[in-house]
Amino acid sequence: MTEDFTTKVIGAVKFSIFSPEIIRKVSAAKRITVPDTYDEDSYPIDGGLVDQRLGVIDPGLKCKTCGGGVGTCPGHFGHIELVRPVIHPEFAKYLLYIMKATCRSCKLLLLDADEKNDLIKLIEEEGETVLKPQIKRKNCPHCGEAIPELTLMRPTTFFKDKSVMLPTEIRNWLEGISNDDLRLLGFDPLYARPEWMVLTVLLVPPVNVRPSITLETGERSEDDLTHKLVDVIRTNQRLDANINAGAPQLIIEDLWELLQYHITTYFNNEMSNIPPARHRSGRALKTLSQRLKGKEGRFRYNLSGKRVNFSARTVISPDPNISLDEVGVPMAIAKELTVPMRITQWNLERCRQFILNLTYPHADYIVRPDGKRVRVNETNRVEVSSQLAPGWIIDRQLIDGDLVLFNRQPSLHRISIMCHEVRVMPGKTLRLNPLDCPPYNADFDGDEMNLHAIQTEEAQVEADVLMKVHRQILSPRHGKAIIKPQEDHVTGAFYMTNDDCEFTKSEASDLLAIAGITKLPKPDRSDKYSGRLLFSLLLPAELSLKMRTKLGEELVIENGLLIKGSIESKAFENQILERIVEQVGYERAKWFLDSATRITLEVLTRHGLSVSLRNYSVEGEAHTHLNSLLDKTNREIDAYILQFKNKTLQKNPGLTPRETLEEKIMEITSKARDA
Repeated sequence: MTEDFTTKVIGAVKFSIFSPEIIRKVSAAKRITVPDTYDEDSYPIDGGLVDQRLGVIDPGLKCKTCGGGVGTCPGHFGHIELVRPVIHPEFAKYLLYIMKATCRSCKLLLLDADEKNDLIKLIEEEGETVLKPQIKRKNCPHCGEAIPELTLMRPTTFFKDKSVMLPTEIRNWLEGISNDDLRLLGFDPLYARPEWMVLTVLLVPPVNVRPSITLETGERSEDDLTHKLVDVIRTNQRLDANINAGAPQLIIEDLWELLQYHITTYFNNEMSNIPPARHRSGRALKTLSQRLKGKEGRFRYNLSGKRVNFSARTVISPDPNISLDEVGVPMAIAKELTVPMRITQWNLERCRQFILNLTYPHADYIVRPDGKRVRVNETNRVEVSSQLAPGWIIDRQLIDGDLVLFNRQPSLHRISIMCHEVRVMPGKTLRLNPLDCPPYNADFDGDEMNLHAIQTEEAQVEADVLMKVHRQILSPRHGKAIIKPQEDHVTGAFYMTNDDCEFTKSEASDLLAIAGITKLPKPDRSDKYSGRLLFSLLLPAELSLKMRTKLGEELVIENGLLIKGSIESKAFENQILERIVEQVGYERAKWFLDSATRITLEVLTRHGLSVSLRNYSVEGEAHTHLNSLLDKTNREIDAYILQFKNKTLQKNPGLTPRETLEEKIMEITSKARDA
């Protein structure tokens, strides 16, 4: 049947209130009249709340509207014809506004001709932004009828001069209002007539919106919406029976009020002034409004919230010894997440070993060429491993070198999510090289980050080529380095490249081994090595640079050799790194960052770093200036306090004398702080 559908392009979407006619038109079933769901044979009852015309949720059944099954039928609406109209609880405040703006007798807007013309001109000039009229009159300007006092006791009880208004009276009032007057009140009568807010027909949602579940005992448990609709139908039928039997008006009004209660709690079970509908256990029903609003509602939880498989989330912690391209993954996560590995003639034996492994790393599933998925366990692993052939796929646990996406929210720019290589490590936190913090705007005070295991070869290649961390060293925003050495890296580099810094052969060997350099150059200071010589081994031979540092000294690098000057933040964080990227490429820049940061941290660890109190104390002219500024500030504040006590303080517009004093003090202290 789906082959008969035609494809059309949606031009626009407009929200409106359903009229009774539209509800009957979209209803696939004739009116729902049976307050029950399944018969004794567990078959949907015709005319009941799980009528097959509303869709199907049981395997083997076909929808009587579209002919689809459980996976293909989208679900269809039904409707309940209400014996008496009831107020829609979410529109009650709009009904009060409309009735206060119109006459009960002639149904016209409570504006005279001049006021009406002024409002029309205002709407033409300002459009929909104009404030809608709040009309207050004692008599109608058209028919002279006295204007009653209207009040609303939430959720749905209206009073006219302290007497209760019935929904029929309200609906009759609203039906008489002209389309032109409704437009002046801000309503589009084509899509939102006010009498539609007083329900005469109730739309019944499809079965798959409110599916029933089968308990372990074999009994069915119905959805909260279905429970509420059962109450609506039963009360509606009792009301109809009492009206036809000529019951006293008091009984009819009680049942009518009960019908209003059930429909109100069907829409919103947290309305004020009425008790919530509850199960026998005492649990409140979760009805329409509760399913839509709030953190756990459809919009924030299901539509805006992202929940995906093959992902992990935990706290991050620093590890400067892993590469900037790597992420340290806890063993517990590596055992839980899997990635597909396609079997070829070259990796067949390796894949077979993953199947045979009883401990980490092993394969959890195999996927045959026909798409059948088989779980690998201790009993079938030998048999499955013998059947492996090129073209099959195994789902194995994460291992070192696997590509994953790493993300920190809020994802404000492209490099809030980047591609890392896995390094499986002990512990329970995700490990991140501190170099990678700026693009993620991350720190290590409890931040959590997300990891996504990439599931296809195509996606892995795309991530490797486009999203690898070292390819994001230069920021896409300003083109300058965003992944760069900072803090201790700069301090270590400055000490290492100082004139008086030198290392023994043993120390030099240890430092260079960190970068994987195994060949020592000739010592340049008798039998010792200068820090500049060792740092030069990290620079590419193509790099030449001459610049003035922040300290005012000249820094000279010729053909990859640091000849003069000390490496400080301006050189280390920007000039050198950006030149390497431009002249040699991202791969060489990555190696330089990894090697230089590890070596400089090791140098700083061995040498130590200390500061004196003098670095943190204010002395000399600065101290004198600070004291004079404080004295001046105190004098000004004391003067205003004296004026306040003498009641001579001039008040600021709209403020009391005490509030004025507080504002003056805030201004003075703010100026002192910025001075």
